Amino acid sequence: MLSEASKDPFRTRDHVAEFDDVVDAFGESSRQTRQKLRSETDVPYGDGPAEKLDIFYPPPAARQGRAGLPVHIFIHGGYWRMFSKDDFSYIADTVTAAGAIAVILDYALMPTQRMALLIDQVRRATAWVAREIGSRGGDPFSTSVSGHSAGAHLASWLVDQRDAHPDYRVATCLLLGGLYDLRPLQRSFLQPDLALTDEEVDRWTPLTVTHRADCIYSIHVGEYETTPFHDQAARFHQSLLNDGCTSALGTVPATNHMTSALSLGNPASDVGKSLMSTIHKSQANCRPSK
Repeated sequence: MLSEASKDPFRTRDHVAEFDDVVDAFGESSRQTRQKLRSETDVPYGDGPAEKLDIFYPPPAARQGRAGLPVHIFIHGGYWRMFSKDDFSYIADTVTAAGAIAVILDYALMPTQRMALLIDQVRRATAWVAREIGSRGGDPFSTSVSGHSAGAHLASWLVDQRDAHPDYRVATCLLLGGLYDLRPLQRSFLQPDLALTDEEVDRWTPLTVTHRADCIYSIHVGEYETTPFHDQAARFHQSLLNDGCTSALGTVPATNHMTSALSLGNPASDVGKSLMSTIHKSQANCRPSK
């Protein structure tokens, strides 16, 4: 049996005894969400087989008579190589409880595809939402985004300053258990699978670029996550502050890398409340000051 010190800090299964049970809970919770919420599923945002998204609508009581509802986009994790949108429908429970429309994205997986395509896909999906969500009752100006793990990494590329996209603007952003420095992954168990090149690491490490100061950020990490996740969250938070951004750094109590993601779908949990706050703040920060 491996000692704690000899375990790869990025191999989540080694650090989360209930890993398989939580994955099962992702699936079961998502199945229940799809049964109870009105939705459109497998809506194409591009031509690729993975370029689809699901849209979940709040019940009439949560709309409170509003015409243009806030919109929240969630990007799933899985180290860019596993899971799909279908495993994370349950995030819509918290989003719709906040009176917002939930959009859960899918994207192609590595190593069959490369990081550049994945980032291009989440950008094109967000641009699709900006164009199309108004006809579905959403307010494209009140757009927030969240992501977990690799999804947090991908979400950060919706708010970078280097390649600022002209077709959308994200008002608020919640990133949970994210990966903001790709270099250590080249020395992890993931490298034989992902085959990250030095060029990919240099180009797609969020810590190496500036981020939009007109977005409000909320950076979270589970209390029981391994040291690199805490370190990267703190460094990314500081990087945002250095960029002149508004950013808050928080720890999700009594959670690990997997259970923190499960808690995101519970509006009563600490991180669920933070997600609801992120959505509400998107309405106040929906249009840039002149």
